[in-house]
Amino acid sequence: MTLIEKLTRHEIKELICKCWMTHDAMWFANTLFTQGVDQANQLNRAAIKSMVDIEIGRFLKAMGLSPDQIKSFEGFKAFFQDVRELLIPDFMNVTIGFNAPDTISWQFNEKGCFAYNGVKRLKVENQYQCGILYRIQCWLTCLDIPYEMTPAPKTCLMVEQGSCRGHFRISFDEQG
Repeated sequence: MTLIEKLTRHEIKELICKCWMTHDAMWFANTLFTQGVDQANQLNRAAIKSMVDIEIGRFLKAMGLSPDQIKSFEGFKAFFQDVRELLIPDFMNVTIGFNAPDTISWQFNEKGCFAYNGVKRLKVENQYQCGILYRIQCWLTCLDIPYEMTPAPKTCLMVEQGSCRGHFRISFDEQG
């Protein structure tokens, strides 16, 4: 029996996401150690921004959807929930909610944000610019969905307010 046959779907997702996040963390750490925190933050955000268009295109294709099919709160909610099931493993410690008709909320649990925990081990938590929430912002921007984010962090909400929770209020042209 092969590894993929031994593992449950959930275990496969957890393993793949842990490997991906380890790569992401090591990339950030190596950039930090060789180029400094400002360059690590800048390159991290540039990578996220340039990845999002490709990532969203792949998900839409895999789901057999066009961008127009997610131009409503319910359409976007269904899309996001499907993608969340694939991309957000348990170790990320986050709960995401949808408060119709226009709000996506997030809250990291008592274990805290996994990214914050990582940058804290690197001793740069006070300079880290959140890439997790920035990815969601880039998704909304890529999909041309207007939003307001509350609170809007300057660096990391774990540092700024001692917890990471908030919401995105999103807007759709329901006639479009």
